[in-house]
Amino acid sequence: MGTLGPYPDLFDECRVVRVGGELDLTTTPAFARDLEDARHGTGRLFLIVDLSDVTFMDGSVLDPLCAAWRECRGRSGWVRVVQTRRAPNLVFRAADLLKRFPRYASAQDAWQDVPADRAEADRPA
Repeated sequence: MGTLGPYPDLFDECRVVRVGGELDLTTTPAFARDLEDARHGTGRLFLIVDLSDVTFMDGSVLDPLCAAWRECRGRSGWVRVVQTRRAPNLVFRAADLLKRFPRYASAQDAWQDVPADRAEADRPA
């Protein structure tokens, strides 16, 4: 079962939802609630979804993630996803959502909009 929460942290002026363990049909409803809770209020909305501790993920998470993305965009904000393991990247690739959800290595990189591929290219050899 996935480890959800704690409920969204505040990271600068951005909300962060951290998830761990397995995200599948049985844990996605709690994940969806956490995403909805993070979007309460009005005004511009920035949301970082940290999947760095997710060990397994299936396509059931895509609907709530895409709903969060649509709402944040509608509120002149964004959703960025931290993913350091292979499982989330495979799901986003299979659904052709890598452009919508590029890979960030950390919440700090996501906040500063430094995708993992760019951060790795900028590191000295």
